[in-house]
Amino acid sequence: MRMNTAQLHQAFLRWATAMEQAAPELNALDGELGDGDLGVTLSQCAHLVRIALRQAPESVPGILRAASQACADASGSSFGTLLASGLLSAAKWLEGGQAANRTTLPQLLRHVIEKLSARGGASLGDKTLLDALHAIAQAIEGAPPQAALAAVASDAAEQALKDFRGRPCRAGRARMFADKSAHLDDPGMVAVWRMAQSLVVPQEPLPLDTPPPAPAGRAG
Repeated sequence: MRMNTAQLHQAFLRWATAMEQAAPELNALDGELGDGDLGVTLSQCAHLVRIALRQAPESVPGILRAASQACADASGSSFGTLLASGLLSAAKWLEGGQAANRTTLPQLLRHVIEKLSARGGASLGDKTLLDALHAIAQAIEGAPPQAALAAVASDAAEQALKDFRGRPCRAGRARMFADKSAHLDDPGMVAVWRMAQSLVVPQEPLPLDTPPPAPAGRAG
């Protein structure tokens, strides 16, 4: 089944709400290994993405481009830049004639991983968001046809966190805290997990002007 604009639009609204809810958790995790502003960054991205969706083009690549620009405008942080770059890479890939469906999604994710690796300098195995995305791509590729891909993605991102516990971060500011980072989850990987979680349970359509919910801490 091909992704349509209504599905993507609603997915971004759920994503925005999830990023605002996860902000305290992500700030706390990032404070252990970085600047402590990852949650702030993603909350700003969420706010501007909601605004951008009001006038986004009625196409999947167009919505991705609008979200990319919103994230670029929201923050100059490294994660915000990578998020904007990843969304733009996905838009360009689709504009090249590729379809957006469950069969091609792993290819799209691998394309984004390649572009983000070139942009940020991290590699697979460095304990970054790339490893979470890679785990999701592999899980989706091996999922049975009847599987709910959002749940597959969420489970894969969570498993990636477990797989990398005990291993040091080897990229970004976190690499300066190698010993400490081995005992902590990478904030970017947690952010990817929270993003995937936001897509698991379909919710009622959210109006564009929905006020952000009260912040919630990390579950479990």
